[in-house]
Amino acid sequence: MDYEALEGLLLEKNGAVLEYPFGPDAAVFKVAGKMFALVAWQEEPLRITLKSDPDEADELRRIFSAIQPGYYMNKNHWNTVTLDGSVPQELLLTMVEASYRLVVKGLRKAEREALA
Repeated sequence: MDYEALEGLLLEKNGAVLEYPFGPDAAVFKVAGKMFALVAWQEEPLRITLKSDPDEADELRRIFSAIQPGYYMNKNHWNTVTLDGSVPQELLLTMVEASYRLVVKGLRKAEREALA
């Protein structure tokens, strides 16, 4: 998956916005001001950091060498995925959706309702 396709996928999420708070090399995707994905968009291959359930995060790291603890993030709750083709695209899509849902779940009720 190239960056343009990945960006489109992430921005399709309800309320998603793209920001660059860490500089031009890190594309940060947020919902209601909370990050759900960070993409090192100038890296080759691309790397995306996604929020994960801690148990699932650990399991995925054991299965795929391209999935590592979140780079500069809480290692229990974030995974960084190197998009080198070794992680099935369907799994990546599932991880993106899970990250978005985990962040939305943690929003205040009014913020969640505003997204509905």
